[in-house]
Amino acid sequence: MIALSLDEIAVVVGGKVSGDGSVQVTAPAVLDGREAEPGGLFVAFAGERADGHDFAGQAGRAGAVAVLGSRATDLPTVVVEDAQAALQTLAAQVAAQLRTGSTVVGLTGSQGKTSTKDLLTAVLANVGPTVATIGSLNNELGIPLTILRADAATRFLVIEMGARRMGDIAHLAGLVPPDVSVVLNVGQAHLGEFGSRAAIATAKGELVQGLAPGGTAVLNADDPRVVAMRALTDGPVVTFGRAEHADVRVLDLTLDRLGRPSFTLRTADAAAPVVLPLIGAHQAFNAAAAAAAALAIGVPLEMTAVALATASVSKWRMELSDLPGGITLLNDSFNANPDSTRAALDALAVIDARRRIAVLGEMLELGEESESEHRVIGEYAATRADLVVAVGEGARATADGAGDRGRALPDNDTTIDWLRRTLAPGDVVLVKASRDARLDEVAAALSAQVG
Repeated sequence: MIALSLDEIAVVVGGKVSGDGSVQVTAPAVLDGREAEPGGLFVAFAGERADGHDFAGQAGRAGAVAVLGSRATDLPTVVVEDAQAALQTLAAQVAAQLRTGSTVVGLTGSQGKTSTKDLLTAVLANVGPTVATIGSLNNELGIPLTILRADAATRFLVIEMGARRMGDIAHLAGLVPPDVSVVLNVGQAHLGEFGSRAAIATAKGELVQGLAPGGTAVLNADDPRVVAMRALTDGPVVTFGRAEHADVRVLDLTLDRLGRPSFTLRTADAAAPVVLPLIGAHQAFNAAAAAAAALAIGVPLEMTAVALATASVSKWRMELSDLPGGITLLNDSFNANPDSTRAALDALAVIDARRRIAVLGEMLELGEESESEHRVIGEYAATRADLVVAVGEGARATADGAGDRGRALPDNDTTIDWLRRTLAPGDVVLVKASRDARLDEVAAALSAQVG
């Protein structure tokens, strides 16, 4: 973080200082006191179940030197009426100070945001100091926290942006207008909130409309709703995908026995072979999006290809691991929607195995289409897996759709017990669901105790 005194922070956010206003904040802001760093800022919220102000002491012991909150604490505190609004205001001010020395990239899409962000971060980190969204902290709190991790040395700021309602991305992009805006796709994630894909496209398009003057839009040439966003900007556009007219094309895509993609990235001026250490054909297109964004920044394609070959992605996203007893786990439990679940099932289908078992939990936020979408996913899963296990009442239709290959289990504990009794050497098991289904618990139990 750019060093600021507590008095300076108070001026920026319109707050009052309780305690020593000369204290210098030199490290990032955090919401969890246990994660505070020496010189850091602890942001306290008074919630229904817990009051963050009560944990100021914990944050201080971890190294925090000050608090931003709605009441005074034992640490020097900037007191404001609305801590969230103040956090965003502070982030916007820091971002404005960074503009002359850094390039900001914003990414959005219905699926693939985090993996693409991770791939692009791996590329840009080879060029200069890079700060990027941690995991999927892509909301009204996560984005300010990401911005506040940047400092004067930061050359690239890579920010993942999510949306649950119209205007979310416009607001977030307003905090730090991107020099490059990447839109990956328009799918069914959050269909329940938005009501239609057309509405989702409008929401994602806010990132293109939010570009900084002269900024570049990076768009998926294979998604008509995304390509149409070209009309939302007068600036340059770079496209990616399989389409012949794409500026960065994916060609000659193949998968090895573990589902890892090899392909060629081609532009009008260059071509580069890529072998990704990731699982699933869809990762090739995430890599193409990252390459297109890097190209817009000025990173040569050949340099991008080298960096992609050693890239990794955030946890619980297509993580392949060998378990005791000759069993293979494909852990994609961080989140799910119909499109990303199909991609995960496609990856499962190409992995060499005695049996392929898909453990699928509920896909949330699908609105009135939830039951039918789960049933359709079950039908699709039955073409990709030998056994389809639906976990929880919300996913029961998945088992129904899978027919004879489907099995409905009521909860995670029952699923863990069933898998321990059922899995055998040579099996590969995919675990995937929306985050709130907590199927990461199933994956963790298998990792710890199978064998």
